[in-house]
Amino acid sequence: MKKILIVEDEPTLVATLRFNLERDGYQVTAATDGEAGLAAARTGRPDLIILDLMLPSLDGIEVCRILRRELSTPVLMLTAKAEEVDKVVGLEIGADDYVTKPFSMRELLARVRALLRRAEQPPQAEGDVLSAGSLKVDLRRRQAFRGDDALPLKPKEFELLVFLLRHTGRAYTREQLLNEIWGYDFLGDSRTVDVHVRWLRQKIEEHPSKPTRLITVRGTGYRFES
Repeated sequence: MKKILIVEDEPTLVATLRFNLERDGYQVTAATDGEAGLAAARTGRPDLIILDLMLPSLDGIEVCRILRRELSTPVLMLTAKAEEVDKVVGLEIGADDYVTKPFSMRELLARVRALLRRAEQPPQAEGDVLSAGSLKVDLRRRQAFRGDDALPLKPKEFELLVFLLRHTGRAYTREQLLNEIWGYDFLGDSRTVDVHVRWLRQKIEEHPSKPTRLITVRGTGYRFES
């Protein structure tokens, strides 16, 4: 039975989420503030965390930032704000997906199932190093370097870089990249790809505003050039 931790301070929403998740066969625990949520994640080791953005004692952004330093547990972020900046910040600090309140329970359950399926996929046993000029990626250590400098890549940035490196010179649409990196059942929009490309350029390009490696293909998407 998969364990899900809900970190949310609205009692009615917690009760609704608990009822529907338990009906779907999950074991559910809940915390009502950020500090309690961190403690529950550390001790309970859930398979997935549903994390509200606005929390007492410690907000969801800070909770997610701390969790990402300690755990690889998938995080589904809840936000009452619809602004793009909130979604971008959530993804930037390591959330795997997000939903904006109000949301349908059917949509949330679909996202939960999708995240858990992707988390169950076994890692590929690879010992290769991919390289392009001064850029090197150690697949076994999941670490990228630009020259001698280690690059602080987030999980999806790393996966995106590896995929494009393996297919150097080939252009991919945003939808294709969503399917390959986030999974065919990812329910977010294609702007997620643009955000991650922008972050990746800031780390691998000498001049991010004039990229020479991660190229925009007008009318299509992106390609990597060695």
